[in-house]
Amino acid sequence: MTYQQAEDMVRRTLSPKRFQHTMNVKKLAVRMAQHYGVDTEKAALAAVLHDSAKELPRTELLQIMQDNAIIKKGTQNRPEPVWHGICAAILAKTQWNVQDGEILSAIACHTTGKENMSKLDKILFLADMTSAERDYPGVEELRSLEMQNLDKAMIQALKMTISFVEQKNAIADPESAKALAWLQAHSVEDDQ
Repeated sequence: MTYQQAEDMVRRTLSPKRFQHTMNVKKLAVRMAQHYGVDTEKAALAAVLHDSAKELPRTELLQIMQDNAIIKKGTQNRPEPVWHGICAAILAKTQWNVQDGEILSAIACHTTGKENMSKLDKILFLADMTSAERDYPGVEELRSLEMQNLDKAMIQALKMTISFVEQKNAIADPESAKALAWLQAHSVEDDQ
């Protein structure tokens, strides 16, 4: 799937609001990729596909996970808000012929993070969290930090994500806690 095919598909299938978010994420992901020396074409494709399963019905997400249980064993036991990223990565691989493991990883972990994230994983996670339409306490500080040091920005973003979920009396995905612990143990002081 080319970038243009992916954009055309999500334009047709996502609501206008979700499509605008997707384009905001793409713009920021490409800018961050340029800044950090990451392949901008990979960043653009990962960004345009990251929410491609976001508006699918729960039953369809469950079916995608069941049909691909070998790929994503136990996914249905994770918190429901993270399913769309995992399902988008599955669809990208099985339906849209995206075979690049870096792109698939970034799509799959864009809401949770994971241990030992690549730069592309971090860029998509942060671009999704700080895209232009986002407006929450601390977003401006995070936007500044993400252009200075990816690891420090990820640590702050993961803490914010976990805190947000816990304030809603929900259970944070265990992958977020693992990602945070890994980053805190392996953080690089300066990304530039």
